[in-house]
Amino acid sequence: GERGEMLAAAAARSAPPPRCNGFLLGKETTEGGVAGAGAGAGAAGEAEAMLAADGLPGTRLSRRRLAVLAVFSCYSLVNAFQWIQYSILSNVFAVFYGASFTQIDWLSMVYMVAYVPLILPATWLLDTRGLRLTALLGAGLNALGAWLKCASLAPDRYPLTLAAQAVCAVAQVFILGLPSRIASVWFGPTEVSTACAVAVLGNQLGTAIGFLLPPVLIPNTPNDIDLMAHNISIMFYGTAMVSTLLFFLTGVVFEEKPKYPPSHSQAVLQTLPAEDYSYKQSIINLFKNVPFILLLISYGIMTGAFYSVSTLLNQMIVTHYEGEEVNAGRIGLTLVVAGMVGSIICGLWLDYTKTYKQTTLIVYILSFIGMLVFTFTLDLRYLIIVFVTGGVLGFFMTGYLPLGFEFAVEITYPESEGTSSGLLNASAQVFGIVFTLIQGKLTTVYNPRAGNLFLCAWIFVGIILTALIKSDLRRHNVNSGIMNLDVKAVPVDSPVEPESTALKNQSTL
Repeated sequence: GERGEMLAAAAARSAPPPRCNGFLLGKETTEGGVAGAGAGAGAAGEAEAMLAADGLPGTRLSRRRLAVLAVFSCYSLVNAFQWIQYSILSNVFAVFYGASFTQIDWLSMVYMVAYVPLILPATWLLDTRGLRLTALLGAGLNALGAWLKCASLAPDRYPLTLAAQAVCAVAQVFILGLPSRIASVWFGPTEVSTACAVAVLGNQLGTAIGFLLPPVLIPNTPNDIDLMAHNISIMFYGTAMVSTLLFFLTGVVFEEKPKYPPSHSQAVLQTLPAEDYSYKQSIINLFKNVPFILLLISYGIMTGAFYSVSTLLNQMIVTHYEGEEVNAGRIGLTLVVAGMVGSIICGLWLDYTKTYKQTTLIVYILSFIGMLVFTFTLDLRYLIIVFVTGGVLGFFMTGYLPLGFEFAVEITYPESEGTSSGLLNASAQVFGIVFTLIQGKLTTVYNPRAGNLFLCAWIFVGIILTALIKSDLRRHNVNSGIMNLDVKAVPVDSPVEPESTALKNQSTL
């Protein structure tokens, strides 16, 4: 790295200083007006890309970005595992703690309830204190909640296990909003959507393991509570040790940001004076942004429906397939693993095409179709059909999650990625609470089909809202060099300045 900087400095001394052609960094032209031309273009071209132009820092990718992404994905995985580990065994934990199914459902819904009032303080902390502190809080609270669960291993300690789950729920507030921030701060424009998808993938993988592992570790032994407690302790202590290790790794690996910005959009943001940023004004700008509001509601509907299905999956399966707790977990695993594949494919597709609205709308429609098929085939008495339809549903419904994050960052740039992602997640938690309560009631009073049809109706509403979103890809336009440098001067509701206008304003830049 140091040798590369020396070569870059030598190239800068031997070549005429680059000139800005009215766009962003990286579009320099020679005296003849042809970008990248000249005798030294081959050897000095890469070095020149790392130089500053017009006060903007050069761009470069950091090797540390992969380690940051891996550690975040792992502790996000553990947090998601702790979310679903009770719900997938709701009948087992109801016996162990002597609690009702509604009380066990609250061990999942506490994640949603805690998120809503805490999201604004958490995003404020992310914007004012930075990425590293937020990451350490998420990993640390995750470990603390896991150890508190180890102290709740007795049938009369339901309140303690609920309190421990509440601590994990607070940790989630400092986790769910980070994928888009980590992707934007650490990754380049051709890999940012894929990086966001991988970061979301960690959370999805945790949910998948939460569906698969608890039913294997804790068989239903209602006549032997001591054996049940022993099996639960294996899961609780194992989770606590892994989450503690990840907390220490977070302290070692995480840095606030790389030495050099990875993209032109990040370079622009780094040149803005810190005193120009107002968290309150950022929130106001987001709520004045009509496309973002439409996305906020449609994202909440889709993700809230996923939370509801995940929470109630055990009850839906056991209603039609008695004694199939292990297969209920496997169906949940199939749903999430298929969604992980969908997430990666969607992330790669977005990086390649930048068709955010079209992809989001298509995935939304296919999720609606998948939900309908799942609803009407659930009671056919063939588990293999439920596995297939659950996989199709998960592929599109879970694959939608990173699409919403990245679409929000695009249409709200230069506002903070953490704030937009946090508001999306808050919307998802609100819808998740409402959907889980209503679908759970419909499932209990009537049958699982009634609850699923309720979700289908809301997903159809989400399709309409998604179709109304105006696709204004501001971050992509900056990275492509077709917006002028004064990104703060672009009002929330104004269109992107066309390329011809930017050319006319070349002299003013």
